[in-house]
Amino acid sequence: MFTRSTARLASVARDTVGKRFKHVLPDLPYDYNALEPVISAEIMQLHHQKHHATYVTGLNVAEEKTQEAIAKGDIRAAIQLQGALKFNGGGHINHSIFWTNLSKDGGEPTGDLLEAIKRDFGSLEALQKQLSASTVAVQGSGWGWLGYDKSQKKLKVATCPNQDPLEPTTGLVPLFGIDVWEHAYYLQYKNVRPDYVNAIWKIANWKNIDERFQAARQQ
Repeated sequence: MFTRSTARLASVARDTVGKRFKHVLPDLPYDYNALEPVISAEIMQLHHQKHHATYVTGLNVAEEKTQEAIAKGDIRAAIQLQGALKFNGGGHINHSIFWTNLSKDGGEPTGDLLEAIKRDFGSLEALQKQLSASTVAVQGSGWGWLGYDKSQKKLKVATCPNQDPLEPTTGLVPLFGIDVWEHAYYLQYKNVRPDYVNAIWKIANWKNIDERFQAARQQ
């Protein structure tokens, strides 16, 4: 039934269609060749300009169609679009984190973050081993994550399929993600996913990871 509340919602949606904020592809904080030899410039350019850009475009289209459906009172159509919102929105969120998680000179974890790693995993090496193993074992396409559990105040390892975003899926705040969609590594590492996952630790941006950790602790 098209109730008064639905009508008000539709009116608001009609007013906002065309005024909606549109997502844009973020610039990389470094040149495409900056992460070589771990990740080639060719992969980085394709990954950023083609794949991430496609998620941004898909997200904008899905949001626009959702608002149009709500404006028409077509809730069924709006619900059917949730899959596209999740996939493209997750892709945009995940990649926006991923680019900042990487750096040619990423340093090492220090201070509170290092202490938390030792507390929750035993050592940095143990964390790397656990996250690498979990990420390599992802079936098909997906992501491996180091996340922060706000309720337990602990670091945890998790994986998500496809482009499912970590926090809405598991409740963990994302700190460091490893993309294991084939477009992230296949041109360089072929089908040897473990080599790519193990190599990516060489370019982990621990300053960025620490900043995310400190922010998560304040939430």
